[in-house]
Amino acid sequence: MTWRPWVGLVLLILALPAQTQIATTPATWAGVVTYVVDGDTVHVRPSIGGAVHKIRIIGIDAPEICQTGGVAARQALQARVLRRSVTVRMQGFDDYGRDLATLYLSREDVGQWMVQRGHAWSYRYLRDPGPYVQDEAHAKLLGRGLFGEMSQEYPRDFRRRHGHCLHQP
Repeated sequence: MTWRPWVGLVLLILALPAQTQIATTPATWAGVVTYVVDGDTVHVRPSIGGAVHKIRIIGIDAPEICQTGGVAARQALQARVLRRSVTVRMQGFDDYGRDLATLYLSREDVGQWMVQRGHAWSYRYLRDPGPYVQDEAHAKLLGRGLFGEMSQEYPRDFRRRHGHCLHQP
């Protein structure tokens, strides 16, 4: 088989759209929150148009919606960001295909805001207490939100014992 110079050119042209898409997708972008799934997941429509992104707010873990404090966490996040312009700083993707991102309302870190008000924990991983461990300790000291409850259970432990909520109230 002989090498045809045009084959390389065709392959290069076919590869360009994918490379362009990756290169033009910004790591930080603006959008509007269109839906709040629960205390740590929202849908955001980019200001420049395009598909809605399902965003998992990185650094926090809010109660499952069927867990004590779950509905209150969703309501707090709705009151704070629903139909408002936010800045999304992408960090990657999770196992469920959601975008992992830090969410900002003006210059306020929304994940930190949720922990400070006792609607979420600082997300723990192995021995890492998470980015908002001091905010969590302060919220616990003041008995804010779910930290004022007598029986609070970290969402990971709740999921291990009960599984994920099948439906949302």
